[in-house]
Amino acid sequence: MFRVYLASAVSALALAACETTTTPMRMGPDGRPVPTVYRISDSDAPRVQTRMRDGINTLRAQNGLAPLELNAQLTSAAATHARDMSFQSRPWHWGSDGSSPMQRVDRAGYRGEFVGELISETFETETETLNAWMMERETRLVVLDPRARDVGVSWHQDPNGKLWWAVVLGAPQQQMQFAGR
Repeated sequence: MFRVYLASAVSALALAACETTTTPMRMGPDGRPVPTVYRISDSDAPRVQTRMRDGINTLRAQNGLAPLELNAQLTSAAATHARDMSFQSRPWHWGSDGSSPMQRVDRAGYRGEFVGELISETFETETETLNAWMMERETRLVVLDPRARDVGVSWHQDPNGKLWWAVVLGAPQQQMQFAGR
C-alpha cells in the first residue's frame, strides 16, 4: 500500500513539474476574453505585405486568375490613404483633401490603370481582413478582378492597435496596350 501511495505521489510531482504557467486571459465586462492587440512593427512590413499578396494570389489562383506583383507606387498610394483614413477617423475611399483613389494612384506615379481599392478599419490581421473582404461581394470582385496584375499593400496602426488597411490594385500600362487601349 505504501508503494502505491509513494508511486502516486511521485507521479503527481512529476506531472506538476511538467505544467507550464500561463497568464490568465483577460476578461472584459461582458465576460468574454479581451482580444490581444495585433501589433505590426516596421521590421514586419515586408512579411505582412508578402502575406497579404500571397493570400490574394491564392484566392486568385483558385479562380483561374493571374497572380499579382507588389508595386512600389501602388504601395505608396495605399500608405498615403491608410494614414489619411486614420487622420479622418473613418474608413472611406476619399482623402481629406478630396482626392479619389485614382488621383492618389496617379500622384504616386503609377502609369497603369487603377483597378480597385480595398479599405478596412479593424483590429484584425492581414489574413482576417482579407477573409472579411472575401465575404462581401463588392470587395471580392476587386480581389478577383481579372485585369489586375499589380498590388500595393499598406496600413497605418494607431497607438491603441487599430489598423487602417489599404490595398490598391492596378493593371500595368503594357497590359492596357495589349488590351487595345
